Amino acid sequence: MEILSLIVTILALLAGLELRVRSLVKTYLIELVPNSGSSIKDQINRLESRQTEILDHIKTNKNI
Repeated sequence: MEILSLIVTILALLAGLELRVRSLVKTYLIELVPNSGSSIKDQINRLESRQTEILDHIKTNKNI
């Protein structure tokens, strides 16, 4: 009987852990999808576009 209660306890802990991991994964995936400005993906896109603008500016000023 003690073994059965130990197995049930372990299964309950694993189920709780699985739910927590699922919640964390969902939270992180939401950050990787563009959402009109506040996600990490949107911030990276803005940085890439600014970097491209800066590089273009440097290239055009080197020719002068």
